[in-house]
Amino acid sequence: MKRILSCLIILLLAVVLADGRTVEMTLHPAKAPKPAQKYLLLPKVEEQADADAMPLYEKAVQLLPEDFQMDQISQWLKASPSKFPRQQVQSTLEQFRPILQLLEQAAKCRQCDWPYWDSDTISQYLRKYRGLMYFLALQMRLQIAQGEFDRAIGTVRTGFAMAKHMGKGHTFLHGLFGVGTGGFVCGQLEQFVQRRNAPNLYWALRGLPRPFIDLTGRSEFDDPDYREMARLLMNRLDRHVAALQCVEALRLYAAHEGKFPKELSRITEVLVPSDPVMQKPFVYRCTGSGAVLEAPAPEGATERDAKRYAIRYELSLKE
Repeated sequence: MKRILSCLIILLLAVVLADGRTVEMTLHPAKAPKPAQKYLLLPKVEEQADADAMPLYEKAVQLLPEDFQMDQISQWLKASPSKFPRQQVQSTLEQFRPILQLLEQAAKCRQCDWPYWDSDTISQYLRKYRGLMYFLALQMRLQIAQGEFDRAIGTVRTGFAMAKHMGKGHTFLHGLFGVGTGGFVCGQLEQFVQRRNAPNLYWALRGLPRPFIDLTGRSEFDDPDYREMARLLMNRLDRHVAALQCVEALRLYAAHEGKFPKELSRITEVLVPSDPVMQKPFVYRCTGSGAVLEAPAPEGATERDAKRYAIRYELSLKE
């Protein structure tokens, strides 16, 4: 049984977790919005309906065509802003508007009663829910490209709510998929924070729960190997959120000083988060007109895991 579960976890990680990579970011200074907590990245508790999101997710999955071109969507998501095909993407999303509306409704549900996943159903669930994740990401990218920042934040809220719903499933596999979904949303936020006039999301990111996905309490957590993997993956997502929060702190500083700080400790307007994996400040250095923000792989990580867990942002500043 443990061998089967290990194989499923490896499959799941390959599907939902992108390898760590260097991301080049061109940032524009941005002050905090007024009020500072203007934006939220999860639905308010009082706005949530006392309903089960699961039937809505299942209905959305059923509306996915068997032959939808995930590879094409993946290529669009990798496109640079200058080459992002807005008209094609807009036309594609219009065809799948009912799916996106169902996901928005599901995000506002208080609970989600997921079915049990086993070795016979996991692969089909992975592909289907990955498809939902891709459509949400594509909508985010289009809204970001069009400068529709409030709508993009709404889609981010839907994506993070889906990640939280998935992460509350009763198996370890649900939790891992929740981690992957949250990381996928963070990848789109890397595009958001680079747009001119994009609102600063420092306080919105700080308002997210830590850990974002809690993998403790699952039966697999009793196994020392899975326990360590769970801790790394929980921290991996929290690290991604914290790194983006650091980027927004840098945009806040630049809004007042017109440049990057020589050290992160120079930022006094807000609290700069530490790296949840290493339990110490992010590695940062100012390179004159630019800066580098890094989160290295944890000690003892394999070469493959090192690529998966590391983060490196190469930053430049543009007025």
